[in-house]
Amino acid sequence: MAIVLQESLRGLFYAPFYVALAQGAYAAAGVDVRFVSAPRPGDAARGLFDGSVDVCWGGPMRVMETYKLVPGCDLVSFAEVVTRDPFLLVGRAPRPDFRLRDLLNVRLATVGEVPTPWMCLQEDLRRAGIAPGRLDRVAGRTMAENIAALHAGEVDVIQLFEPFVSQLVAEGAGHVWYAAAGRGPTSYTTFYAQRGVLAARRDALRRMVQAIHRTQLWVAGASGAQIGDAIAAYFPDVAGAIRAEACAHYKALGIWGTTPVLPRVGYDRLLSSLVSGGFVAGTAFDVAVDNSLAEEVMAASVL
Repeated sequence: MAIVLQESLRGLFYAPFYVALAQGAYAAAGVDVRFVSAPRPGDAARGLFDGSVDVCWGGPMRVMETYKLVPGCDLVSFAEVVTRDPFLLVGRAPRPDFRLRDLLNVRLATVGEVPTPWMCLQEDLRRAGIAPGRLDRVAGRTMAENIAALHAGEVDVIQLFEPFVSQLVAEGAGHVWYAAAGRGPTSYTTFYAQRGVLAARRDALRRMVQAIHRTQLWVAGASGAQIGDAIAAYFPDVAGAIRAEACAHYKALGIWGTTPVLPRVGYDRLLSSLVSGGFVAGTAFDVAVDNSLAEEVMAASVL
């Protein structure tokens, strides 16, 4: 029986997951995977509980959120792929000497589609001694709407992910001020499932983790153009040159890990961001993470 694997939303920073699908990595590892998309990012975990989905990829944020919302939740993250924050701040004018304190003097538009980018940025601000509430911030709008506002001069800087960043830079309409990846490990995207599924379908899920690890190593050795070509079918509206530049940019920022083991330091940084922002009360690493499959794959070294 196939493993039903669900994406939460379509994003280029998920490139290794699309590479695995495009290159047939799961079949090569001996597991049948059927790929589906969540109706909305916020609904991603629901299919795990009604049995329509076996595994999701998405942020540990969703796992923590579900522990807050669902009594008896037993979700666990079990293989990390995106190990740093893929969002950036892009301004209308160059600011090569940018510091977070500069945000006190501009109008900032943050991501409205999902909560994690702002949760992580507001934690960066707190650690820099800046109260997030002091910012002149536009919230609740989509990245596309914020791009239009930047073009119109209604805001000074916007929070985005790739390929929007590379598109704006290529047009001369935007300049990178800040890459959130620079803060270091912040666990951003993993496989996650119910603990019961990990037990019942352990061999199939171990093979999935083996497949994604092989893909991680391929991505680590590939150029931005090679990665962009591999995922072209998933981003047909993005020009090849922009896909290549965006993938090269993410490689340079180190957002894609080379091991599926989820480190405590990355989880704890995400957790502290979500707690300080009031999004969750907090779910401990040992409750929400199961590295046993990833550790088995790494120990076997059958690649």
